[in-house]
Amino acid sequence: MPTDSIAIRARNVTLALGRGAARVEILRGIDLDIATGDSVALLGASGSGKSSLMAVLSGLERATSGEILVAGADFGKLDEDALALARRGRIGIVLQAFHLLPTMTALENVAVPLELDGVAEPFVLAEAELKAVGLGHRIGHYPAQLSGGEQQRAAIARAIVSGPAILFADEPTGNLDEATGAAVLDLLFARRAETGATLLMITHDRALAERCDRVLEMRDGRIVNDRRTA
Repeated sequence: MPTDSIAIRARNVTLALGRGAARVEILRGIDLDIATGDSVALLGASGSGKSSLMAVLSGLERATSGEILVAGADFGKLDEDALALARRGRIGIVLQAFHLLPTMTALENVAVPLELDGVAEPFVLAEAELKAVGLGHRIGHYPAQLSGGEQQRAAIARAIVSGPAILFADEPTGNLDEATGAAVLDLLFARRAETGATLLMITHDRALAERCDRVLEMRDGRIVNDRRTA
């Protein structure tokens, strides 16, 4: 696959914690290419390494060894400051826990990444994104005043507002009831399609995984199955 069509490339990526007899191998030689614009589901039992793989690919965790290219940036060669800068504008993350700042309104939460990037008129862009996720009437509300579904919509808006090339989602409906979760997932897939972002999503739900273009299954720190859904 040509490099310019690759959103994520990993070669022989390992992650180990501890030393000596206490050393634990979390990721065991991951080789992976994810094409630009693809949606990819990552399945696996608890402890299979899927959250660790996402953390390494998103730059939240340092791999022990191997090569990682993310949206053209060589994450393995960057120091901490350069890595933080490289993640901006390249990566958006949606987690199971919403992680909204409780002392900020929905509008302020979504504007934060834009302000960090020095974008002009961050609140105008943040308001537009909140309207796009159906929260135009809640922009002045604080997280405690929002339902779980509304908080996750705000988290999706915050992840997407900077126009990232890659969107990571870790069990994004894990804290929501079935109906609310289904609505949030529809929104996530719709906004991803509208922005053209590449999506890597952790899920335990095989039916949900089938909505993605590709399904990866992990076991014991390795990818054991890799298939396209269409």
